[in-house]
Amino acid sequence: MAAKAFVLIETAVGKTKEVVAKIRPLEGVKSVDPVTGPYDVIAIVEAESLNDIGDLVTGKIHPISGISRTVTCLSIWTD
Repeated sequence: MAAKAFVLIETAVGKTKEVVAKIRPLEGVKSVDPVTGPYDVIAIVEAESLNDIGDLVTGKIHPISGISRTVTCLSIWTD
């Protein structure tokens, strides 16, 4: 069963659209949406394992220019 996580992303001022455009094509990203509230973007990611999700977040998402901070929430229940 695939692992799933919600990645809550804060962006630098004026960088939300650019960040969304860079995250959207990444393998494992199921959806990415700009939102209002304390975070600017929420991405839903899936991978074969929790380690693969960690690699995606730290290796592919964190290095994107314009991202200030992320919080990754692992899903503990899937249908």
